[in-house]
Amino acid sequence: MTASSTEATQRLPEEQARSFPCEGCGSDLEFNIQVQQLKCPYCGFEKEIDLSEDAVIQEQDLNAMLEAQASHKAPKEKNQDTEYNCKTCAGTILFQNNIISTECPYCGSPVQKDEVHGSDNRIPTDAVLPFMIARDDAQQNLKDWVSSRWFAPGDFKERGVKGKFNGLYMPHWTFDALTFNEYRGERGKNYTVKDNNGNTHTKTRWYPANGRFQRFFDDVLVCAVRDAKRKLMEKLEPWYLDKVTPFNQESLAGYTAMTYEVELKEGFEIGKDRMDTAIRQEIKRRIGGDKQRIHHLKTRYDGLTYKNLMLPVWMLAYRYNDKSYQVVVNASTGEVQGERPWSWIKIFGVVLLGLSIVGGLYILNGQ
Repeated sequence: MTASSTEATQRLPEEQARSFPCEGCGSDLEFNIQVQQLKCPYCGFEKEIDLSEDAVIQEQDLNAMLEAQASHKAPKEKNQDTEYNCKTCAGTILFQNNIISTECPYCGSPVQKDEVHGSDNRIPTDAVLPFMIARDDAQQNLKDWVSSRWFAPGDFKERGVKGKFNGLYMPHWTFDALTFNEYRGERGKNYTVKDNNGNTHTKTRWYPANGRFQRFFDDVLVCAVRDAKRKLMEKLEPWYLDKVTPFNQESLAGYTAMTYEVELKEGFEIGKDRMDTAIRQEIKRRIGGDKQRIHHLKTRYDGLTYKNLMLPVWMLAYRYNDKSYQVVVNASTGEVQGERPWSWIKIFGVVLLGLSIVGGLYILNGQ
């Protein structure tokens, strides 16, 4: 984040931004992974995260929220930049685009924009999965990941990935749905026949198949950022969603957090596609046989609910041979995914080896 003042920038009210001063030395508290509460990195003062007794994670009515969004005029600029004066040093902080948690560029104090509670016509955050994997552990997992890349250049594996991990909360939607499905298709049973030359061929006899069934989907996860970032995040699944807690700003202290780029309606369409894929796979299993055809499928979606979640990642960008790459670590499971360079010499060598083996077997069989 940078300091700035432009005509397009709104002033963020004091009550819509939060910082976390240490009660021991006046510095800034950060969420500590080891103790799972706020801790001062200077004097060691610890403070429990204060969750009210009635704080619970609730499933939200999807249709009701979509109707509410449709009946209200959307803000002219959803991701308009907002400014805030840091309470520690009075420096001006600029919250840009969909960033809602950052640190003061002047004194390093963690500061949060209160958009997570639904300001600016944004849907509030329901729950957060705290960081569970420390930075050092993420670094070790990355080292193991690099060493296991068989087709990476040798000098890349030897040097490893250099850079600093940044802790980042990424927005996600989850969707629940009770589906009622009717299908009609065909079950294929294979059989073999021989032609006049004695060659064997496989053919299929088809039989009608139909049925009905219910299936409940719980917490279908959709990353609420776009394009390449979403594809990278999807590779980090699954997450420990059973360990999420009701949203609290203290868990975000010291980390960058993003609000959603993918709106709720679009997110549900993505989630619906994932449900449809799972339903079709189940229909094929129910049809059975050697092959399956689905001619007709009708699905009704009932009991639709959603949650707005924040999930933690360690993210690192690095350069190799003047090209940028990005790596992310699931900060709850330790799973590593990312971009990496390829050694085409190694790949070509493996291809040549494979061709040599095939050629050798062919010669032996010919003899």
